[in-house]
Amino acid sequence: MASEFSLKEQLRQLEEKLLKPEIRTSQKELNQLLADNFFEFGSSGKVLYKDERIGEEGIGEVKMTLSDFEIHPMSEEIVLTTYRIFNVVNKQHSLRSSIWKITDGSWKMIFHQGTNTTPSL
Repeated sequence: MASEFSLKEQLRQLEEKLLKPEIRTSQKELNQLLADNFFEFGSSGKVLYKDERIGEEGIGEVKMTLSDFEIHPMSEEIVLTTYRIFNVVNKQHSLRSSIWKITDGSWKMIFHQGTNTTPSL
């Protein structure tokens, strides 16, 4: 990562990168950002494991905006990020959290959780 960015800026850029269609649809790009043991509790209630579910087509395109981004360092090598997401397509809000770990000099996401906060009708 470039040294001119703060840790918060670096991790926000990585989180936003994971929302981009060209990243989400590239197995190669996802492999660079997600740790080998990555898993996710999705806002849909599904559990995703990197080694089981990420095929050549990636994880699918989304149109989401990120806000209220914060970092919570757990150690020098591990950081919890928290933020809000608005899914423009299905008009859903969710709370998000990710755990990032520095591995071989670069940040990799090891865990992610999305919690839907849109009230059911």
